[in-house]
Amino acid sequence: MTKSRIFPAEGGCACQAVRYRIETAPLFVHCCHCRWCQRETGASFALNAMIEADRVSLLAGEPEVVDTPSASGQGQKIARCPKCHVAVWSSYAGSGPILRFMRVGTLDNPDLLPPDIHIYTSSKQPWVIIPDTVPSVTEYYDRERYWSAESLERRLAILPKIEAYQAERQRA
Repeated sequence: MTKSRIFPAEGGCACQAVRYRIETAPLFVHCCHCRWCQRETGASFALNAMIEADRVSLLAGEPEVVDTPSASGQGQKIARCPKCHVAVWSSYAGSGPILRFMRVGTLDNPDLLPPDIHIYTSSKQPWVIIPDTVPSVTEYYDRERYWSAESLERRLAILPKIEAYQAERQRA
């Protein structure tokens, strides 16, 4: 079954006060093994589905957006349930509110989105075994090499919004 056939898909926080729906397949799913993600999640990696914010519908509640430091020094905004504090998505300075990095584990069926790639494997926990069937890179990756043609087209469509966001940040 292709990813496009399994969407929309719903998810939410642990207490269900915040609920969302991903309307389409994400652009790409990262399994990040960097030390920063390990510290932030308290786990061995972070599994995030990158998707355009306008393809995510909020069904219930309003997440609290928390500014946190990031490895880039530019920070990230993590959307958390104001009651149980589970992170449901984050946005990074590079793309701001245009893209969301949805926490795959908050989907009602997280099995729907296995990683498309494992990144920053140079700092992965030594006991984590990455299957040979999934691409992995020691640091970050070349988008042109790993993303589908459809995802690359979708990125081109939102690039003017991202550039406008970045220009506004520069003026601020």
